[in-house]
Amino acid sequence: MFILSKISRSICLVCSVSAIIPSLTQAQQAPDAAINKNLESIIVTGTRSSEKTVFDSSAPIDLIAADELMGTVSEDLSDTLAQLVPSYKVQRLPMADGQVFVRPATLRGLSADHTLVLINGKRRHRSALLGGNGAQAPDLSQIPGSAIKRIEVLRDGASAQYGSDAIAGVINIILDDSQGLEGFIQYSEYAEGDGENIRAGIKGGFKLGNDGFATISFEYADAQKTSRSRQRPDAIQFAANHPEVMLPNPVQNWGQPETETLRFALNSGLDTQIGMAYIFATFGQGEGLTDFNWRNPDSTSAFNLTDVFPDFDLRETYPAGFSPQFGHEDTDHAFNLGIKGTFSNDIDWDISVGSGQNHIEYNMSNSINASLGPASPTDFYIGELNQTETNVNADFNYLWASSMLSDLANIAFGAEYRKETYEIKPGDLASYEIGAGAVVGLPSGSNGFPGFSPNQSGESSQNSQSVYVDIDLPISELLTIGFATRYEKYSEYGNGKLTGKLSARYEINSDFALRGTISTGFKAPTPGQLFSERTSQGLDTNTLNIFTTGRFSPEGDVAAVLSQREDVTINPLEAEESKNLSAGIVYRHDSGFHSSLDFYRVDVDNRLATSSTYTVSDEERIQFASLGVPGGESITRVNFYQNDFDTRTTGIDVVIGYITNLNQGVLSVTSALNHNKTEVLNGSLVGNDTTRNRFENILPQNTANLSLNYQMDVVSVMARVRYYGSWTDYSGNSDGDVFQDFEGEFFTDISATYNVSEKLTLNFGAENIFDSYPQEAVYQANRGLIYSRNAPYDTDGRNLYIRATFQL
Repeated sequence: MFILSKISRSICLVCSVSAIIPSLTQAQQAPDAAINKNLESIIVTGTRSSEKTVFDSSAPIDLIAADELMGTVSEDLSDTLAQLVPSYKVQRLPMADGQVFVRPATLRGLSADHTLVLINGKRRHRSALLGGNGAQAPDLSQIPGSAIKRIEVLRDGASAQYGSDAIAGVINIILDDSQGLEGFIQYSEYAEGDGENIRAGIKGGFKLGNDGFATISFEYADAQKTSRSRQRPDAIQFAANHPEVMLPNPVQNWGQPETETLRFALNSGLDTQIGMAYIFATFGQGEGLTDFNWRNPDSTSAFNLTDVFPDFDLRETYPAGFSPQFGHEDTDHAFNLGIKGTFSNDIDWDISVGSGQNHIEYNMSNSINASLGPASPTDFYIGELNQTETNVNADFNYLWASSMLSDLANIAFGAEYRKETYEIKPGDLASYEIGAGAVVGLPSGSNGFPGFSPNQSGESSQNSQSVYVDIDLPISELLTIGFATRYEKYSEYGNGKLTGKLSARYEINSDFALRGTISTGFKAPTPGQLFSERTSQGLDTNTLNIFTTGRFSPEGDVAAVLSQREDVTINPLEAEESKNLSAGIVYRHDSGFHSSLDFYRVDVDNRLATSSTYTVSDEERIQFASLGVPGGESITRVNFYQNDFDTRTTGIDVVIGYITNLNQGVLSVTSALNHNKTEVLNGSLVGNDTTRNRFENILPQNTANLSLNYQMDVVSVMARVRYYGSWTDYSGNSDGDVFQDFEGEFFTDISATYNVSEKLTLNFGAENIFDSYPQEAVYQANRGLIYSRNAPYDTDGRNLYIRATFQL
C-alpha cells in the first residue's frame, strides 16, 4: 500500500497540473512516428551496423535523449544516469578522500571500472584516482551534460567488441552536432537552505562547407556545500569544559563538498576529398573542498605538550580544535582526430587517434604536521596524480551479399593500439616529513592526509595491441546471428586475451522478438594498479624508530620478500575475467505500448581487491634494505592489490513504456526495474562473513523508476518516482564492523516547463518533492553523522530549481 500511495501522489500531481493547463495551449496531435521513437532510433553501440535500432538489438540498450539529461538538476552526469537508469548506481561518500570528488559508479552492481565509457564511439580515458579496491574508472562528471546529443547504455558484456573493461556494459556518449546558438542558466537550492548551485551553459553550432559542422559547448557550475550533521557528543562535552572557547556547531560537516567546475566540448566534422575528417574534444577544470574529521584538543595527540617544543601549544593556533579541509583540483582533457570514408569496393573505413589525460592535485588546509612543532605550516600541498592515455584505431565495415542470407551481412574488423601511463608526483616536504616531535608521539605528515613522498612517486606505463572481427548474419527474415571475437595483448602482464561473443535475435512477428547473448570478457590491470604505492610514515614512541605502512606494488621487491614465507604468495596481477549470459524478449504495439524483459548472469573471476595486512619481521626489513627498497628498514605493515575472489551476479531488467495522444497533448509513461544480486563464490571473502556481507549487500538489490510526461504546445509536466530497495551498511571500525539494515526508500521528482516564446523556455521543479529522508545511521552518531555516508541516493532532502533556456 505504501508503494501505491507514493506512486498515486505523483500521478495526482501530473493530473492536477494537466487539468489546469489545456486552456493555455492549442491542440497537439503526436505523429505516429513519435509513438515508438526510442525503439525505432538508430543506435551505434553494441553493433557495427549503421541501420540497427533499439528494437532490432540482440542486447538491451537504454537510449537517453538530451532533454532527459537536462531534466535533472545535477551537473554531474553520474547523478543524472543514476536517476534514469535503475541498474546504474552512484554513492555520495562524504569524507572518503578523493572519492568525494571522483565518485565511483556501478552498472549491474559490478566494479566501477567494469563499465567501458566511449565518447562518439571512441574509448574514454580513466580518472587518475584509484578508488575502492583499486577501481580506476573514467570520471563522467568531466562531460558537460548540455553538450550531449544522446547516451546509449549497453547493458551487456562487450569485451569481444570493444576490448578490456566492458564486463558490465558500455556507456556511449554521443556529442551534439546541432546548429544554432542556445544556452541556459539554472539555480537550485535544498529546502534546508544550503547547497546553492548556479549552473550555466552556452552552445553554438554552425556549418562547415557543404556537409561539415562544428558545435562548441561551455558549461559552468558553482555548488556550495551541504551539511546534514549533528554536533558531536565529544564536542558538546568540550564546549561544557571550555565555555570560553567559541566552538562551531557542527564542528564538521557531513554532506556534499563545495565545488566549482568549468567544462568544454567540441564536436566537428569536415567533408574532404578523402572522406569526412572529424575532431572532437573535451576539457574540464575544477576545484573542490570538503571537511575531514574534527580534531578534539582534549583527546587528539597532535595537541600534546612536550619538552621537545617547550614553547609550542597547538591550542594557541586551534583553540577550538580543527577540521582539516581537504582540497581537490583537477584538469581533464581529451582530443580525438580521425577521418572516415568508403573505398571503391564499398568498405567503410575509419582511422583515428585519441589522447586523454586526467590530472588531480590535492592540498590540505586548516591542518598541522604536529611533529614539526612551531615550524609546521597549516596549509600543505599533498601531491598530484596523472593518468595519460593514447589510442590509435583502424576500423573497417563491409556489407556482404550472399544468396544464403535474407539480407546483407555486416562484417566489421579492425585493430587498436593503446598506451596508458600513470604518474605520482610528491607533495611539499612538510606534508610527509617526520619532525623532531615524532620522538614523543606527535603525529607526522599533514594531519588527515599525509602527502605523497618521493618514495611513492614515479611513472609507469603499459601498451596493448588488439585485433577484432564482428559479424552480423541475417540468416532469414526472422533470425539474425552475431559473432564477435577479439585478441588483445598487454605488455606488462600475462599472455594475450582472446574473447568472444555470440548473439541471436529471433522475430516471432514484426512486433515481438526473442534475443540473447553469450560472451566472455576481461578487465586488464592498469599501470596504477600494477605499480603505484601509497604509504605513510610515523614514529614508534616505544622504540623511537620510524615505521612505514601502506600498500605496495605486487610487482615489487616488498612483494617478492613477503612471498618467501611458506604461507604467503603475492602474485603479479592478472586480468579479471568474465562470462556473460543474457536472454530476453522485446515487444511493441501500434497503440504506443512497448516493453522488454531481460535476464542476465555475469561470472567474474580473479576480482581485484586489497589483500590482508602483513606484519613485517626484522629479517624481512634487512632484506628490504639490502634490495634498495626506499625506507625498507622502517616498513612494519604492508598490503597489496591482489586477484582475490570470484563472484556471480544475476539479475532481471524490465522496461515498460506507453506513449499516446491525450486530449490536447502527448502522454508518455515509462517504467524500469532492475533486480540485481551478487554472490561471492570463492576466494578469501568466502570464509570472512563480515567482508562478504559488506561486499554483497552494500547496494540495493532492487531499484526502479516510474516517469510520466505530459507535453503540449506551450506547457509540459513531468513526475518521476524513484525506488531504492533495502541494503546493508557497515561501520568500518578497526575492531570489527557493525552492520545496519536500511529499508527501501521512495523519492518523487516533479517539474513543469513553460514555453514563453519560441526562443525562451522556463522550467520549474523539485527533486525529492516530499523532502524524504532515509532512516538515520546509528553506527557513527559519535562523529556527528546522521545519514549513511554509503547511501546509494542523495540524503540532503528536497532540491528546488528553476532553469531558463534560451535561443539566440
